[in-house]
Amino acid sequence: MKKTLIGKKIGMTQVYNESGKLIPVTAIELGPNVVVQKKTVEKDGYGALKLGFVDAKEKHLAKPIKDDLVKKGLPLKRVFREVEVFDESLQVGSEIGCDIFAENDSVNIIGTSKGKGFAGVIKRHGFGGGRATHGSTFHRAPGSIGACAYPGEVWKGQRMPGRMGTDRVTVKNLKVVKVLKDKNIVLISGAVPGRKDSLVIVKES
Repeated sequence: MKKTLIGKKIGMTQVYNESGKLIPVTAIELGPNVVVQKKTVEKDGYGALKLGFVDAKEKHLAKPIKDDLVKKGLPLKRVFREVEVFDESLQVGSEIGCDIFAENDSVNIIGTSKGKGFAGVIKRHGFGGGRATHGSTFHRAPGSIGACAYPGEVWKGQRMPGRMGTDRVTVKNLKVVKVLKDKNIVLISGAVPGRKDSLVIVKES
């Protein structure tokens, strides 16, 4: 099973490696995560760990969630995700820090990409557009979207203008450059999806 944690994208910075090369990195606040629930095949039909992240106030939580956390004696959290059981020794109340990852580890990062708003086909799908000169009157338009009499409709999946971004994105095989255990921060080299302060899931490749 692959180690997984919930984190928050902080922003970008730069660090020097051992050979003196400057590496651009993304800083991610990774943990601490608290095990809120441990699901088993016998009781729930599948095995999973429910992790909690980001401290919360009582007024910001639904009563059933708050009561469940208080009953188990757990700190109040407001972000929850289910992940694979990557360590059988983990029980409800266990705290997991960023130190489960090490330098040079390869990870996959799941996040929500930045929203670009309403975009045309050139920006959204990379269409070439028409010629700019000689009065073509065809520059950034999408062009034909279907045939004439048959089938007499726009086929499903036709690439057209629309909302761009805010999609669930997985970027694979990024490298952990440095782990700052005392600050719960991991520095990762590569393109991490999402805007600043957005939630991400960091998973072992």
